[in-house]
Amino acid sequence: MATGIKDKVAIIGMGCTRFGERWDAGAEELMVEAFEECLADAGIEKKRIQAAWLGTCMEEINVGKTGMPLAVTLRLPMIPVTRVENYCATGTEAFRGACYGVASGAYDIALALGVEKLKDTGYGGLPNPGSNAGTLLWQWWPNLTAPGSFAQLASAYRAKHHVDDKDLKKAIGHVSVKSHANGSLNPKAHLRKPLTLDQVLSAPIIAHPLGLFDCCGVSDGAACAIVTTPEIAEKMGKKDFVTVKALQIALSSGEEAGYNRWDGDHFMTTDVCSARAYEEAGIRDPKTELSMMEVHDCFSITELVTMEDLHISERGHAWHDVLDGYYDRDGQVPCQVDGGLKCFGHPIGASGLRMLYEMYLQLHGRAGQRQLKNPRYGLTHNLGGFPFQNICSIAIIGQYR
Repeated sequence: MATGIKDKVAIIGMGCTRFGERWDAGAEELMVEAFEECLADAGIEKKRIQAAWLGTCMEEINVGKTGMPLAVTLRLPMIPVTRVENYCATGTEAFRGACYGVASGAYDIALALGVEKLKDTGYGGLPNPGSNAGTLLWQWWPNLTAPGSFAQLASAYRAKHHVDDKDLKKAIGHVSVKSHANGSLNPKAHLRKPLTLDQVLSAPIIAHPLGLFDCCGVSDGAACAIVTTPEIAEKMGKKDFVTVKALQIALSSGEEAGYNRWDGDHFMTTDVCSARAYEEAGIRDPKTELSMMEVHDCFSITELVTMEDLHISERGHAWHDVLDGYYDRDGQVPCQVDGGLKCFGHPIGASGLRMLYEMYLQLHGRAGQRQLKNPRYGLTHNLGGFPFQNICSIAIIGQYR
């Protein structure tokens, strides 16, 4: 019988680059930057790593289709390296591979690294959509854009829950203001200037109701983790270490686009995935047991809707909770404590591990000005694709036992 991943894997080291327009570094340099911090944090020699997983999404413009670039760049000791890709869940997918490798007993110590170098390319930092989607985009969604698609999510949410347009814009504006306030305290964030609500509401509209400051940017970055078992961590002399409580991934089945059960106002995958994650972690009430979250705020409306899909806000009430400060840094369940995608941008392969990096720092009391008081559990959430067809990944980590 399946028993899940809870407390079977310990994170003994993590590293993260500064995110941004990294004209000074290629993907390889970003890998090295994250790995050096991670290795020093773990306090082990590189030769002890027995397997590695590399997460990178856009192989056409990055490191290629194999795991070889990670092995060569980091001079790994001829160990197995697996490259993975799963849309915006790519970084978490690399972490999942390393965790399962350790939990299975196949390896004692494993590495997960996610990297993406997007700023040196055209098409808004992403390759031509036809290059990796075949005829799917060209023939079926020729006019599809991410802002337009998520603006439709906002419209559906507003219509279903009878939210006034001005109220919804204020709520998603608060999401951005909150994240920028947090990001201003983070030296590794891409954008570090606080915003006012007036600035957000008066910014140019990209796709109504989403304005310029409701959309995350494109950036370069890398993040990584070294994992082992709790028993090995204890033998290493590690104390108060962080363990994985849950790892879940859910992919759309086609129900959203093919049937009438979905109203377009939320993400079915996140609803399902979060319930599985809470069960695996032994969390009965996320409202009171979760200490903090990093969620996939590709757009401010995405974060707001996710609060309901994570079973924290009641359906149709997340906009109230957001305006009440429930998810602020001093609120009941702080969200985007490091600034989120809104301030880091979204180098696809790195984002999931970057989120885990913040939760890891917080749990060790090493988050500096952003530090929360006595956090117990941290949740990360990635969402790849579009509202009507997507991938959701959720990880929950916390102190051992």
